Amino acid sequence: MFLNTIESILNDNWPVLVIFIVTLVLVRFFYLRTHREKLSFYREFLMIISICYIFLLFQLLTKVEMNSNSGFNIVPFQEIFRYEVGSRLFIFNVFGNIMAFVLFGLIVSCYIKPKTVFPPMIISALVSVTVEFVQLNIGRSFDVDDIILNVTGGLIGFLLYIGLSAIKNHLPKIFQRDGIYNLICLVLIVVIIFYILSVVGVINI
Repeated sequence: MFLNTIESILNDNWPVLVIFIVTLVLVRFFYLRTHREKLSFYREFLMIISICYIFLLFQLLTKVEMNSNSGFNIVPFQEIFRYEVGSRLFIFNVFGNIMAFVLFGLIVSCYIKPKTVFPPMIISALVSVTVEFVQLNIGRSFDVDDIILNVTGGLIGFLLYIGLSAIKNHLPKIFQRDGIYNLICLVLIVVIIFYILSVVGVINI
């Protein structure tokens, strides 16, 4: 179900995404060249991927579905337990909302490098509230449970950032070199390109 959602978003947005990525790469390239700043390939890659992820996330969250219903729920946990615990719809609703903001919380934490959990928590909460108000005005619903789940995902993303930072700091020096990260990013680029081409039907894998 999650893969189907991802593929649906990519199918709907790949033309804009391609233009968006090319524009980002060109602007960033000439910015670095103009200001004579050193290029860090893996950092630039992660920055572009982060921006694209947030773009696609908000495309998903503001997508108007044909069977969507407008509503307003301010009772905590009412919608979370509307479906049977363990069912596909329960997993999609609960874990889907959490997972959507795990990477968001990680990206925010990597960018601002907070010393406490409050900055990513506040950002996740305010962004989620904004999304819910927008959804309410485009034919979807405002749901306080979505805010709770999204903030939970943002907090998990912060904890993931703390854990990854600790692991990175204790790695042998050879694994902390830019060359290793650049190689990993090159592999990821190839995987992402093949995946997107398969989703839009250019190739069959």
